[in-house]
Amino acid sequence: MNATRRTALGLVATGLLARPALAQPGGKPVLLIVPFAPGGPTDLIARRLALGLGEPLGQMVLVENRPGAGGNIGAEFVARSAPDGQTILFGTSGPLAINRMLYPGQAYDPVRDFAPIAPLGRIPNVLAVNAQIPARSVPELIALARQEKLSFGSSGNGASSHLAGALFNRMAGTSIEHIPYRGTGPALNDLLAGHIGMVFTDVLTALPHLQAGRARGIGVTTLERSAVLPDLPTVAEQGLPGYDASVFFGLAVAAATPEPLRDRLRAAFASAVDQPETRRFLESQGMQVAPEMTGPALSTLMASETARWERVIREASVRAD
Repeated sequence: MNATRRTALGLVATGLLARPALAQPGGKPVLLIVPFAPGGPTDLIARRLALGLGEPLGQMVLVENRPGAGGNIGAEFVARSAPDGQTILFGTSGPLAINRMLYPGQAYDPVRDFAPIAPLGRIPNVLAVNAQIPARSVPELIALARQEKLSFGSSGNGASSHLAGALFNRMAGTSIEHIPYRGTGPALNDLLAGHIGMVFTDVLTALPHLQAGRARGIGVTTLERSAVLPDLPTVAEQGLPGYDASVFFGLAVAAATPEPLRDRLRAAFASAVDQPETRRFLESQGMQVAPEMTGPALSTLMASETARWERVIREASVRAD
């Protein structure tokens, strides 16, 4: 675990990341809903944002975790909340775009039931292989996959790490077998042990294993290189133009929230992200911060992600756990 994540976990344990510098005494707190369990990357980033949001809003900002169903439980809670700007979803690609195709019975519609505040940015995955795999580039890996039986592990059916592999197979014309696990940790353990050949995982999780030589980075899954791994080419650079399997993050509120309240939240969000401490933390987590933080920018991102993954999910017969 790197120093930044150890520090963040310590702050979570003491509750400091959820406490703004200047809270309004007696004021109703704003809830920042994280639809995933505490301690993960999404939770840590949300808590850093909560710290920065408090001062421009003049209110206490509390992080509340409501995990389950790939983020759907927390997202539905926000969709059904009062449209008063006091309950905000810190969403990701799953609940804001992809889950509608993975969970047919999903009780909310992200387009109909949310008013987008703004995107935060993207975090890339890394395509990493076991150190004994001879391939050192995407073309070499594709050639090897056409000659030998390879497998890739994911953190579960329907997870971003699964979809990244499904997209790779589709664009590369390969049939690399998918092996789902109950979380990233077990998948990485089997990668390092040589039971599977490759994984797609976030840059910070992969970094210590790459640095120690226990695994080898083949490519970054965003269109741009990662500042955390600046010397590692993207998958798109290596013969699969347009390949992008990153996770995006954004803030949204209930659809009926009045525009003045949305504008207030958007301004506070932009102010928080512009704080040097917040920006440094986001970059240390591998975040590629969005160039435009507006509601329309998030709406466009949600629509493009939905369209991009719909065909992949259908053709690969992806089903969520």
